[in-house]
Amino acid sequence: MDIAYDQGLDLVEVSDKADPPVCRVMNYDKYRYELKKKQQEAKKKQTVIETKEMKFRPKTEEHDLNFKIKKIKQFLAQKNKVKVTMRFRGREIVYAQSIGLAALTKIADTLREDCVILQEPKMEGRQLVMFVGPKP
Repeated sequence: MDIAYDQGLDLVEVSDKADPPVCRVMNYDKYRYELKKKQQEAKKKQTVIETKEMKFRPKTEEHDLNFKIKKIKQFLAQKNKVKVTMRFRGREIVYAQSIGLAALTKIADTLREDCVILQEPKMEGRQLVMFVGPKP
């Protein structure tokens, strides 16, 4: 402690589990500042992949379907994953395996060259869900 005090620095305990405990003489405020800067640099360099969601209904018309497919392609171009959901209300659930599956298969076929199918269409409650991701 006397050595640290004479130099105007701090005595920092590096490892308390060692026998004897390991200490270091350093400027602790400068160390914390540099550590914070390293964390900010690491945060800048990382990429965050978001999951976007696009919802459909069984009676979605052709033009609206094409418009939403175009939007999905934009999400994929931004390197985001997309959750494609077809929601069934009331008696529409009867068409889940016919119309719903056909519509999601058509969407998947349209997107094949732009993306990778992460999860095939699957029923989750009253929704038919499919996940697509950008090509690596």
